[in-house]
Amino acid sequence: MLTQRIRDDMKAAMKGGEKRRLGIIRLILAAIKQREVDERVEMDDQQTLLILDKMVKQRRDSIEQFEKADRNDLAEQEAYEIEVLKDYLPEALSDDEITALIAEAITASGAESIRDIGKVMGQLKPKMQGRADMGAVSAQVKQQLNG
Repeated sequence: MLTQRIRDDMKAAMKGGEKRRLGIIRLILAAIKQREVDERVEMDDQQTLLILDKMVKQRRDSIEQFEKADRNDLAEQEAYEIEVLKDYLPEALSDDEITALIAEAITASGAESIRDIGKVMGQLKPKMQGRADMGAVSAQVKQQLNG
């Protein structure tokens, strides 16, 4: 299970004295634990991936804000955290794979206009979660549906 792998990595980081890595791993485990307590469920790998994906998105947004504020030191920390988070996400999809999955979803959903984007994204999200930037995927879907 993914959560167990994260816990094992936390122990290894503690033993190895990797304070920076340990900090982000603890944040991951805290987010997982918070969701388990809030929803009174034990997280499975799919739910854990959703949390990790959300954390990556938050950090990307933070990097953008820090760079606008000329705080490169904080942007670098966020970039490091993204790299640690990516260790637990599945391998990213290539541009060709994303394009093929979008075309397949548009065909399968019968989408004809931008109004049908929800149908397309509904099919893409389970296949791409944690493997692609869903904001970029959404933009690409909009572009294809606009023709």
